[in-house]
Amino acid sequence: HNLESLLSLAAANNPTLRQARLHINAELNRAVQAGLYPNPTVAVIGEQIGLDGTAGEWVGAEIEQTFVTGGKLKLSRNKYLQRAKVAEHKAMAQQFRVCNDIRVHFYRTLAALEMLSLKQELLKTAEDHMLTAREMYNLGQINQASLQQEAAALQMHRLKVMRAKNHVRRSMLELCSLAGSEMTDIHIDGMLRSDQPLIDFDIALNNLMECSPELLAANAKLREDSITVNRERVEWIPNLQVSAGPGYNNVDRQTTVAARIGIEVPLFDRNQGTIEQARADYTRQMHEIRRLRLDLQKRLAGEYDNYISAVQHVTEFESVILPAKRKAYELALTSYKRNRSEWPDVLAIQEAYTNARLKFVQHQESQRTSEVLINGFLLHGGLATPEGPVPGGHIDAVPKPR
Repeated sequence: HNLESLLSLAAANNPTLRQARLHINAELNRAVQAGLYPNPTVAVIGEQIGLDGTAGEWVGAEIEQTFVTGGKLKLSRNKYLQRAKVAEHKAMAQQFRVCNDIRVHFYRTLAALEMLSLKQELLKTAEDHMLTAREMYNLGQINQASLQQEAAALQMHRLKVMRAKNHVRRSMLELCSLAGSEMTDIHIDGMLRSDQPLIDFDIALNNLMECSPELLAANAKLREDSITVNRERVEWIPNLQVSAGPGYNNVDRQTTVAARIGIEVPLFDRNQGTIEQARADYTRQMHEIRRLRLDLQKRLAGEYDNYISAVQHVTEFESVILPAKRKAYELALTSYKRNRSEWPDVLAIQEAYTNARLKFVQHQESQRTSEVLINGFLLHGGLATPEGPVPGGHIDAVPKPR
């Protein structure tokens, strides 16, 4: 699998993406429900039933309908349509979380494979150390204590290789889980080295403040809260209750019609408490946007610090440190062949060179991780439950959606 195939696999199988899309579907259906007109009520009426042995003085049917005033249904529908837009931005954020995690774990797996290979090289060097130590012990050049030290060092390297293999397995399993796959062992094909241009902090910050799905969702929620305030302001406007229907008057033996118009008088309850609660939600969301912008700036500062430090280390290791270590090893090997250096010294320089390559891989992994997060709006958590469109504490519980 290469990176693109894993991203495609995640798009099709990661359950959090489906959950996020279902949030959108739920809000769109709430919009439909919130805008539906109330059902009429049909009743059969009999007055003074049993009077003089009749079925009633007046018997008839009546239909009652509530006429909604103040544009309540339109405002309610617009509120939930706007909430669906919040859910869309949150679904986009979840998509970034999944894709970012796939990329990060892909590069971590590549790094784990490279580090396993290098630790196996170190194990081979340790085995050469042990072989040399035995020969020197047999020649009386070192004592038993030094031989035991080499044996312990060899076993430590074996444990490091075992741990590296375990880490590769874990990385593979995490990558498969994020892709929504039941596989436990895959072959991945890719390059750990980054070929992307250097990220500029100011450009990254500007892009984050303009395009972050978290901020877009927060701004969309603010527009929803504004609609909610307007909706609650008209809630107190009384709806009309109109009923009418034909009937038969058994006393006068005539067909008549009954009609009634009712209206609730908003004498005490004008929805004033809920209006203030909606205004509080709106104000709180304004502060939430401000908080989120500051938090994004803080998170970017930390991640950019990791990124630029990793880039600096990768550059120096690639251009200066590794060539110098490699040259030192080549010179020591040449010197040994000319009988000017001892073999243990050559092995020590070889081990130092391999350890430097290990650190180089670690810095490459760190660069790639920070690079993905900065370009992906700092989002991660590809298997975390997607957030719904309504933050905790906001109005959401009413008998009928409004």
